[in-house]
Amino acid sequence: MRKWAAGEGMKICIYGAGAIGGYIGVLMKLAGADVSLIARGAHLEAIKKNGLKLLIGGGEKSAKMTATSDPAELGHQDYVIVALKAHQAWEAAEQMKPLLGLHTAVVTAQNGLPWWYFYGFEGQYANRRIESVDPGDRQWSAISPERAIGCTVYPAAEISSPGVIKHVSGDKFGLGEPTKKVTERVQKLSQLFEQSGLKAPILPEIRNDIWLKLWGNLCFNPISALTRATLDIVATDPGTRALSRNMMQEAEKIARRIGVHFRVDVDRRIDGAARVGAHRTSMLQDVDKGRPIELDAMLTSVQELGRLTEVATPHIDAVLALAQQMGRVAGLYPTFPEDVQNEAESAID
Repeated sequence: MRKWAAGEGMKICIYGAGAIGGYIGVLMKLAGADVSLIARGAHLEAIKKNGLKLLIGGGEKSAKMTATSDPAELGHQDYVIVALKAHQAWEAAEQMKPLLGLHTAVVTAQNGLPWWYFYGFEGQYANRRIESVDPGDRQWSAISPERAIGCTVYPAAEISSPGVIKHVSGDKFGLGEPTKKVTERVQKLSQLFEQSGLKAPILPEIRNDIWLKLWGNLCFNPISALTRATLDIVATDPGTRALSRNMMQEAEKIARRIGVHFRVDVDRRIDGAARVGAHRTSMLQDVDKGRPIELDAMLTSVQELGRLTEVATPHIDAVLALAQQMGRVAGLYPTFPEDVQNEAESAID
């Protein structure tokens, strides 16, 4: 990473200027970074015409910045923050290449297990690939794991209309290197997040944070999508709570076998979800809106690691089979690699 002179703007590309990407982009632009956006459709046209607006804290912030659907127009970046869904990020991997200079870092801001997960591991799992997240090693090859910076996303936001992002809650992004090192590049990225008014702790054990968030996503998302129930109901109804707990226990056993530590127990994690209230999970929202569901990174990947670590996952297997079938019948579950080809645009529209 090159050295920065005082006041010089970092070159940041937000790849997928949807709700979360747009939220980050506006705040980083206002903090002085040289931000560009990859977007499409009506959202892109609105940004080009009026800039990107962020409704936050009862007020409005807006920023004019370069926006395009073609990464080749932007040149090499210091950081590419990928705010697409996991299957869309897989599709877009080759398209990112024009953005990648010698020292460009790629920040993976997706739900679920990231494609670089076993990079930097020692022992029997070193450099293993997760096929359900990165079929054919597409991202591993096109981007390379040395560029990756892990990111856990906690805010909630939505596109209220083309060119307008509404912040709902939260301001924390966990950041960490796959190698567990506190590098200059992750320090500078954290500083930029902080200067933008966001919380961005550097977490050397970023995998622990990834699993803590995934722990809820892997059960609450598919159960809510299957039942149409909001988070508070899934977490408190005796039947769905018990199912969630069993899925989480299976996942915990897998995670601990690959070195993950959880700072809370299962019941505390479920109770925390219940306190969120009548929240419609992202997968339920996607089903309602007819958008592809982000199932592989959240759940198929956990099943895959269960096979790898020889942990039985009967509850995960059953819920995954139901969610996959639901998604296929509704035309919302893209199966790698054929069906995903036309889906990469929806998160940046």
